[in-house]
Amino acid sequence: MLLSRKGKIMKIEPRTLKGFRDYAPSEQLARQEMFKKIQTVFERFGFLPLSTPVLEYKEILMGKYGDDEKLVYSFKDNGDRDVAMRYDLTVPLARYVAQNQGQLTYPFKRYQIAPVWRAENTQKGRLREFYQCDIDVVGSNSNIADAEVMACICIALQTLGIDNYELRFNDRRIFNFLARLPEETNYLTDVIRAIDKIEKIGQDGVIKVLEDRGVPSVMLDRVLKFVKVIGLTNEVISATDLDSDSMGAVSYISETMKRVVAFGVPEKNVQFNQTIARGLDYYTGTVFEIVLKDNSEFGSIAGGGRYDGLLDTFSDKSLPAVGGSIGIDRLFEALESLGKVPTAPGVEVVALNLGTTTFPEVLRVTAELRGAGVNVDVYYDEAKMEKQFKYAESKGAKWAVIIGEEEQKSGTVKLKNLQTREQMEVQESELLRIIKS
Repeated sequence: MLLSRKGKIMKIEPRTLKGFRDYAPSEQLARQEMFKKIQTVFERFGFLPLSTPVLEYKEILMGKYGDDEKLVYSFKDNGDRDVAMRYDLTVPLARYVAQNQGQLTYPFKRYQIAPVWRAENTQKGRLREFYQCDIDVVGSNSNIADAEVMACICIALQTLGIDNYELRFNDRRIFNFLARLPEETNYLTDVIRAIDKIEKIGQDGVIKVLEDRGVPSVMLDRVLKFVKVIGLTNEVISATDLDSDSMGAVSYISETMKRVVAFGVPEKNVQFNQTIARGLDYYTGTVFEIVLKDNSEFGSIAGGGRYDGLLDTFSDKSLPAVGGSIGIDRLFEALESLGKVPTAPGVEVVALNLGTTTFPEVLRVTAELRGAGVNVDVYYDEAKMEKQFKYAESKGAKWAVIIGEEEQKSGTVKLKNLQTREQMEVQESELLRIIKS
């Protein structure tokens, strides 16, 4: 408690930090329903839950995110240790696997639904604290793992009522042909990052960025040819003159696409796009993102890829890995705009309070309903019926239970449907059946 010099309580302005927000009960109920639906799909695909700490040693996180490293929240804790708040759920997973690799069974399939923090500019659908829903497979080189990760996320979106999405994917090995001379390899990371931003800055913007970076003109010509055509076609292959390593990536992509479809994703929702790169430095092979065809303003609502070298940072044992993530906050805003926010039961019944004489009976009936799995709220104070009905309606309840002295004597209950305004008197033994029906 803060006191002024005169001993009065000082008022503190209630406010939230920029990029952080509260979720009202109705919103949070809907979000939790989203989590449940997504979690159910993840577990149906054989992924099991893992939880990792909010804070990591700073050195664990640094050197993994390229230019985005500046967005990591880091500070010294009370023990003067350099610590950082997790930027994503992938690097903590890599640390966990390296720390426990002798006890794990491979392939190790895990999911995690948890908040992450990034000190970035806020915009529509982008906050500084937000949730990610991650799935990862560690210990398999098979493109079946790549396909299953992408398919699992797509099926999770379909479960939420999103059908008009587009899964765009690529293989970062395709970019290797862009650097054909040893001195050109120094520019390859800049090239990949610039290509990944093509939807925001366009082809001319990509070339301008790379010119400013000093990329040789012959390399710029290759980049321009490469980004002009989208799709897995002979035209792409001939226009870009892919080398053998890149051609191997094209073959891998073609096979992976077939497997994604076989896992249940409609073929019309899947597109090869050689400009997909993903900005993070740890990706080594497959990369993908998912966008809403009719709501492009939300950008990608999910993404991921293969990161075979990341675990090498923490261990002498090399383990391949692939994973993907749903940005739940951006997805929630998209669902709101589409009118597809999932509904959750919340409070189903409110038991009214008619006074001390009958309130013990009200509490007994309430306990029985709750024991049968019904969400019941109780009005604490004796008050006018109108006030109690308004309270029940504000909680979104469908039913109000009323027990007066007459009902107590006869073993009945008055049950009011707050949606239709219909009120009935029922035997207490029939109360649960009627509410459940």
